[in-house]
Amino acid sequence: MGTAIPIVLVFVGCCSNVVFLELIVREFPGSGNIITFAQFLFIALEGFIFEMKFGRKKPTIPIRNYVIMVTMYFTVSVFNNYSLNFNISMPLHMIFRAGSLIANMVLGIIILKKSYSFSKYLSIALVSAGIFICTLMSAKQVNAPREGSDEQGFYAFMRWLIGVGMLTFALLMSARMGIFQEMLYKVYQKRSKEALFYNHCLPLPGFLLFSTDIYNHCLLFNESTPALLPWIGGSVPVMWIYLLMNVITQYVCIRGVFILTAETSSLTVTLVLTLRKFLSLIFSIIYFQNPFTTWHWIGTTVVFLGTMIYSDVFSSVYTALRGPAEREKTE
Repeated sequence: MGTAIPIVLVFVGCCSNVVFLELIVREFPGSGNIITFAQFLFIALEGFIFEMKFGRKKPTIPIRNYVIMVTMYFTVSVFNNYSLNFNISMPLHMIFRAGSLIANMVLGIIILKKSYSFSKYLSIALVSAGIFICTLMSAKQVNAPREGSDEQGFYAFMRWLIGVGMLTFALLMSARMGIFQEMLYKVYQKRSKEALFYNHCLPLPGFLLFSTDIYNHCLLFNESTPALLPWIGGSVPVMWIYLLMNVITQYVCIRGVFILTAETSSLTVTLVLTLRKFLSLIFSIIYFQNPFTTWHWIGTTVVFLGTMIYSDVFSSVYTALRGPAEREKTE
């Protein structure tokens, strides 16, 4: 298939997914559970039909290992989406999750006893500094004077702190899940499609805990502004359209990442995902007019600079440029 098609899938799927997510949460900030449930249900159904052949195909990796992985994955997904209920803006949400490099390195040192080069430590320091700057600036915005009493401002700030705590926990849990998958794949080899199915199928009963919230948001979605669809001869509440598009683009995003991982190096995958996050961030700021100060820009730049250093992008470019020059000298 080559790399062009999966790169297009990643950029189109992941970037548009963020757009539809924000369209939903700006109207109904507490809709994280219904979004997560819809995504899990769609991907699980697709995997059940095309990967597991309607249940006829047996899993290669033991189910007990998937249960552990799924517990981590479900927790990460719920915490990431539910944090949006606690005064967490979409730009901060995207920037904060870029701290996965820090979490992976820290847990890699602790659990896998890994050691890293100076450039890796430098990149982590830059990412940490960038996230700290953006987090601090967002805290000042949340705690800034507003209409109403000081208690309202303090209450909003405390909710924001809870949201940051949820993002931090999800970050560490996601890193631990990555290490667990790495160790698992060393034993059973990569089973990405199979893992994708079980990661989305096994958690579905867990959504019964949020059934009341999901049902209430179904009612809210039904009451949203109707959107005329001429090809069906009627109208549909616009929130259901946004949710459907969010689910589809999430699937396109995940499939694009999977294909890209199979077709190219991890360096290219990391670079594509980093550029995707940056474009999503820029679009979110411009289109949705999210508050973004000069310090936010500085923090964002530092985060992505650190990510590029971590991915050895600069050394790879230097090596690629140096190669033709050395060949000219020998000739």
